[in-house]
Amino acid sequence: MFFRIYKPGQGKYTRLCSALGTALIVGLGCLRLYHLLEATDLGLWVESMVPAGLLVALGILIFYFMNKPSVADFLIAGEGEMKKVSWSSRKEIAVSTFIVIVVVVFMAVLLGATDTGFRLFFDWLFA
Repeated sequence: MFFRIYKPGQGKYTRLCSALGTALIVGLGCLRLYHLLEATDLGLWVESMVPAGLLVALGILIFYFMNKPSVADFLIAGEGEMKKVSWSSRKEIAVSTFIVIVVVVFMAVLLGATDTGFRLFFDWLFA
């Protein structure tokens, strides 16, 4: 059966988010196509029904691919691996981010001072 969901309940969030993200891209593409066709003189029927038909066809294709066994098993396995990840605490992330920002600013100042020093040295040498 075409509209049967493969392994329902498994990988639910990964498949749902992947389908919604893909549908968003398809929807924006069809909207862009509508605006491009609107600028032509093809008539309202073509301007509206071509993007709508494409949206429906690609929606069915997205549903098919999200329930295709190889794709669905990959997404289910991906969600299973994400559940195994040991996520850092909010405090650890804040401290790490602060350290990275401090090191980047320090390196920028150091490289800027080095560049200025070399510029002054070579200006003095060749002047």
